[in-house]
Amino acid sequence: MLAQDGAGLTLAFIPQENPDKLLGDIETITAWLSERMGIPVEGFVTFDHAAAVEALRNGDADISFMGALPFVLAESEIGAEPLLSEVYRGRPTYRGRVFVRRDSGIATLADLRGRSIAFADPISESGYLFPLDEFVQAGLITDAGEAESFFGEVFFAGGYQQAMQAMVGGLVDAAAASQYADLLLTPNQQAEVIWIAESEPIPSHVVIARPGLDPAIKERFTETMLALNEPENRALLAYVYGPDGYTPADAAAFDGVREIARRYGFLS
Repeated sequence: MLAQDGAGLTLAFIPQENPDKLLGDIETITAWLSERMGIPVEGFVTFDHAAAVEALRNGDADISFMGALPFVLAESEIGAEPLLSEVYRGRPTYRGRVFVRRDSGIATLADLRGRSIAFADPISESGYLFPLDEFVQAGLITDAGEAESFFGEVFFAGGYQQAMQAMVGGLVDAAAASQYADLLLTPNQQAEVIWIAESEPIPSHVVIARPGLDPAIKERFTETMLALNEPENRALLAYVYGPDGYTPADAAAFDGVREIARRYGFLS
């Protein structure tokens, strides 16, 4: 890959939405980045968050788009650096939610005892850790180890869209995902779902760099991505997960994620 020979930049993308659609999006955004930056830029879809961290560790990727929890793990394990945070509705935070079908009769988290749930990814903050913590805060479980005994079945679907589709399709009773995950459904499907709990604010998804990446390349990439905020480029945001824009990342903003990661054993 380009990351290894220094000829360009390689980006890793997590599959929080349909991977086939994401592949097309990657082609569009990497072509634009290549033209703007004046260097070859390529991208690929990882299997999950953990694979994105490994790609950075191994030098198979220079930069990755990922959630806050995988970032703090990558920061601890390999010294990854945050470059940019997504902005939604005017702020660089969002929430995790627990979604159910509107006709399911499920109105509270307690109603999910003995029922099935699809989490997005085992190292997703909005698609696992923060929604799971809502069950702890509600006194239904004491820690992650009790989840299996509380729920009838627990699944990890591989992404927001996959978890939501499993719930809408009746394969599971609930889905844990980003507060914006229902936007990945069709309008008819959106009308069929409601959310019954949401987490505290979480830092938005972040764009991070592997340790040792050329500072000049990092600066050029960051400046180019921030140009997506300009009116003439905003349509391209749809090809990088659809945020409202980007802002320079603040490492201190992830302190709350680091704390909950330590509480659940993700960090020592």
